Amino acid sequence: MPVPRGRIMMGRRDKQGRAEAEAEARAAAGEGAEGAGHTPGDEALEIEDPLEALQRERDELDSKYRRALADFQNYQRRATQNEREARLSGVRSVVEPVVHVVDHFDLALQLDPEKTSAEQVLGGVRVIRDELFKVLQSHGVSVIQPEIGEAFTPGRHEAVMQHAAEGVAGGGVSMVMQAGYAIGDRVLRPAKVAVAPADESDAGDMGGEG
Repeated sequence: MPVPRGRIMMGRRDKQGRAEAEAEARAAAGEGAEGAGHTPGDEALEIEDPLEALQRERDELDSKYRRALADFQNYQRRATQNEREARLSGVRSVVEPVVHVVDHFDLALQLDPEKTSAEQVLGGVRVIRDELFKVLQSHGVSVIQPEIGEAFTPGRHEAVMQHAAEGVAGGGVSMVMQAGYAIGDRVLRPAKVAVAPADESDAGDMGGEG
């Protein structure tokens, strides 16, 4: 018995509808599975743990500190080395010319006393003294050599006694016993001098004591 055409069409539509429904169901099931796999707890896990963030920051700061400390220690070593080299360079600049002066002393000591006069010895000493003084001058050293009658200057002059001298007013330098030395404005050693007494009675007292 032939099946009516309308019934065949309805059957096809039913099958198609069921297939679509099954596809939708499968799609819905898949979305549900996806949703089941992505829970609020997972979202919380994706947010960085504050403790881990602090630990990482601590490690970064510690690394920076260690690098800075190493740089500072290297700087200290370089500064110490530079200071030592500068000091040695300064000493060398003074010692080198003095060595030449010592050479002159050695030559003088090799002279035959029987063939050398006192005048020759004194002349050699003067030459050596002048050369040594040139070395001192090259490093800024100057002589403090007061003039007779010059006013006594504390700091540059050291009074070791009173001594009356003609034409020297009281408080003036009347005798120079030893020259002084200065480097720049700094006194290395004051000149040792005698100072004229303030009046004649003081001079007489000083003379009486002698």
